[in-house]
Amino acid sequence: MRIADISRLHSPWRATERNPGADLSRLPMGFDIRAIRVAEGVRAALACAVVILLSEWLGKPALIYMAMAAFFTCLCDIGGPIRTRVPALLSFTVAGALIWSGFGLLRNLDLPLLIPLACLGVLCTSFVRVWGAAATAVGNLLSVVLILSLDQPLDLATAGEIAGLFLLGGLWATLLTMVVWRLHPYRPARAAVSQVWHRLAELTEDLRHLTGRPDASGEDWEAHARAHRRAVREEIEFARGIVMDLVGMRGRLSLRGAQALLRLEAGEQLFGALIALSELIETARDPERRAAAGVLLRVLRPILVVLSRAILDDTALPPGRIERALATALRATEADPALHRIATSIAERLRVAAKLSTPGGYQPGGASGTTPALPWRDQMLLPVRANLTWNSAVLRHSLRTAVIAVPALAVTLPFSGNEFAHWLPITVVVTLQPFYATTWQRALERAGGTVLGGLLGAALASGVHDGLTHAALLFPLCVLAFAGRQVSFSAWMAGVTTIVVVLTELLHPTHSSWEVAGLRALFTLAGGLMAVTGWLLLWPSWEPDRMRREVRAALAAHADYARAVLAGAQPDSRIEASRRAAGVSTNNLESSLSRAMQEPGQDRARIEAGLVVDATLRRIAGRLAALRHDPGLRDALDDASWQAWAEWLHASLAALAEARLGPLPRPAAIAEGPALEPLARIVRQVELLQGPIGRLQQAPETETRIGRGAPAQP
Repeated sequence: MRIADISRLHSPWRATERNPGADLSRLPMGFDIRAIRVAEGVRAALACAVVILLSEWLGKPALIYMAMAAFFTCLCDIGGPIRTRVPALLSFTVAGALIWSGFGLLRNLDLPLLIPLACLGVLCTSFVRVWGAAATAVGNLLSVVLILSLDQPLDLATAGEIAGLFLLGGLWATLLTMVVWRLHPYRPARAAVSQVWHRLAELTEDLRHLTGRPDASGEDWEAHARAHRRAVREEIEFARGIVMDLVGMRGRLSLRGAQALLRLEAGEQLFGALIALSELIETARDPERRAAAGVLLRVLRPILVVLSRAILDDTALPPGRIERALATALRATEADPALHRIATSIAERLRVAAKLSTPGGYQPGGASGTTPALPWRDQMLLPVRANLTWNSAVLRHSLRTAVIAVPALAVTLPFSGNEFAHWLPITVVVTLQPFYATTWQRALERAGGTVLGGLLGAALASGVHDGLTHAALLFPLCVLAFAGRQVSFSAWMAGVTTIVVVLTELLHPTHSSWEVAGLRALFTLAGGLMAVTGWLLLWPSWEPDRMRREVRAALAAHADYARAVLAGAQPDSRIEASRRAAGVSTNNLESSLSRAMQEPGQDRARIEAGLVVDATLRRIAGRLAALRHDPGLRDALDDASWQAWAEWLHASLAALAEARLGPLPRPAAIAEGPALEPLARIVRQVELLQGPIGRLQQAPETETRIGRGAPAQP
């Protein structure tokens, strides 16, 4: 049985955005049950469902604009510290009010004038993604608001009323956000760091399975590394962003901020030790070493699970519990010096994390202060300037979205009496993504979720005939939909569609709920098809060329990592930084490979070459980690020889990054024997990269280079 089968790495349940598994050809469309957020669901229900219920009870249909504003404000909240959330929510509230009232007034113009203005607005709302993930969410929702505002022409008085109600709805949702956030100001950081330790526990469990299989193939080990190292690295970087935002929010490094940083750093260093351990086990031919490693891993996993829960719940650990377990693991590895050194390193990291989970661990012990951020003006202008070039994927995406919106609006705007036609341009705008793979994934998830949600919503609405009951039904539906928002996009779409069908039945009782569900499914399918077709026709940015650039970046990062480890006398902080950069670059390469596998007419030869490079770099990183945790190895060569090999590895990988093929002459012969075998393996792996790198360079680049300086994320 393959390791992918043992750990269910290919299961759709496991293939999520931050845990995509080993199979890069599968879209991350699975369900992440740990992402359920009940508080977010209750907040959304209080923000919009209560307003709808009030509107029905008081007989004030205009309050629906306040409810819609609250709904959209909750939707554009991606979480994080309040200092970044509130500005985004307030910006959306003000901009949404201006857009709805302004374009409602412009709706009085003739369509040949209105459509270009609307598409210019879509261009601007799509381009705001240059300011990051929060701005991307705000821009997407502003595009939706813009399209909805074109449903009917407004006079000045009505436009002012809608703007006021929109402001009230957005401010109401923002107020609820601040209240919910203040209840648990440190919980997001604790949850993010806890998830890092949970992923480490998953890696440990899968490594234990592999350790018990002496017949495991190289492909099994590659699947393990690609799935679990990628997932852990994603969680570490996500948690790092949350923790650093928290530190910046507090203005200085508080006790809890220092605690979160230390736990994250302990997890990062433990990750490096586990990589070294996996390399030691994979190359082990001694059954006793595998048996001792099995004991270590069997003891380690429950410790990691307990620490993960303690971090999340902010609870103290029983005194001595971790120490007793660690003593068992260390005794099992005493007879194997190489394994014992790694076990000792793991134990040290665990003691740090355990101490921080006890009352004594709350003592201050870190530097205060944070790195000052860029001035506000530079934060706003630099990303815009960097993306005002055709080389920018964000600019091309924004233009593509605006152009495809033209036919969608031209088809639907003449039917101003149709309450549902706006679903077509909305689907087009929100489905389009900068990359084909993500556009195709969004189209599939949106279509599947819409059909399922439409059926559920129609079934619920058809059984309710009272307006107040309809409105009350929206409260639990909002709780369920928003609580599962991060579980999967298709589940989220199913929840939203259920809400839309029930709400439409309430607002337009003359339409059958089954008719509403059918029309929404039809417009969603048509909009998804338009989005995918438009992406293929308008300035497509194919992935293989981006993949080659990611290969170069990964090679350069591993070149720096190799020199930092082998050169000697390097501070731990520099080695850790280079290891992190190498891990991030490999994750970026695997994301590019995954997108390339979804594109039509894919170049299998280049993709396979990229997969070989990816697997080889993972192995090189593992062996470098093992070298770092084997200080006795340095006695096998003098310092000058190690420096020569460090420079050779750096120069060889850097040459490959620049597509300069041909192996460089080795500085010296490597003596045969177990002492220098780890170095010999790294050297052979570097020389073997010549073949796949050569295949990657055979096809000419067909795409205009995309500037690396664009800060927006796809």
